This record gives sequence, C-alpha cells and structure tokens, in this order.
Amino acid sequence: MSGKPELKGRAARLARLLPPAGGRGQAARAPFVLLVVVLLGGGLIGLLVLNSAMSEGSFQLDDLKQKTKELTDEEQALQRDIDAYSAPRALQRRARELGMVPGGDPAFLAPDGTVKGSPSPAPAAATPLVLAPEALTAPPATAPPTTAATPTSTTTPAPTPTPGR
Repeated sequence: MSGKPELKGRAARLARLLPPAGGRGQAARAPFVLLVVVLLGGGLIGLLVLNSAMSEGSFQLDDLKQKTKELTDEEQALQRDIDAYSAPRALQRRARELGMVPGGDPAFLAPDGTVKGSPSPAPAAATPLVLAPEALTAPPATAPPTTAATPTSTTTPAPTPTPGR
C-alpha cells in the first residue's frame, strides 16, 4: 500500500484535474508572484508619473492665471489712459497746445454742385505753444545766419560751508 487513500467517484475526477502535490505547484507559483509584483510596481510608478504630471500642470495653470491677472490689470490701466486722452476736454487742451483753433461755420456741397450754407473762416490762431518737428529742424531759407553773443552770468557762486561752525 502506498499510504494514500484511494479516491472514488466525484473526488477521483476532481483529483485528476489538480496537479500532483510534488513541488511542481510551488515552482509554478513563483512566476505568478513575480508577475503580480511587477504589475503592482508598474502601476505604482505609473500613478507617480501621472501625479507628477498633474502637479506640474497645476503649477503651470497657477502661473498662467497670475500672468492673465497682471495682463488684465495692465489692459485696464491702458484703457483708463485712452479714456483720459480721448475725453473732450483733454482733446481740446491738446489741440490748443498744438495751435489748432475751433473751425468756423461749415459749408456743404449739394449733389447738384450748389453750395449750402455760408462758410466763415476760422479765427486767427496765435503762435502755437508746440512747434511741428519740421519747424525745429529746418532753419528758414531766407534768414541769414547771425552770430549771437552769449550773455555773461552775473550770479555769484554760493559760499561753501566751513566745518566746525
């Protein structure tokens, strides 16, 4: 006798499906455990990489939100400047600085070529406070060059303080 009980019926059929318990079952379990460990390790590494990428994206999003806020503030400041420069009083002041004057009564041409209204000239302008760039760079062609004497200074230098007083 071999020391093993003999199985009958259903138990015998199930015993034939299972491998014999001689060590082959232990050897087949090692690759399975290794596969599970590798899959779990790979999953953890994948989660770590995904988490790092999401964190980096979050930091970039915060930076972009901050930059958007700064640019929005700058845009609003520039819009305030534009509004201040385009206000009617500011335009009138700047036009007067440039030597412009309000226009007179306008006249209109009708489609048939007749003039409607009675035009009047604009009032004479005083010398502009701000000269055009062309007037500053080109000397008058008819004016002869003159030598101007430089005035002498009549101011005296301020006395220097003496130490110890």
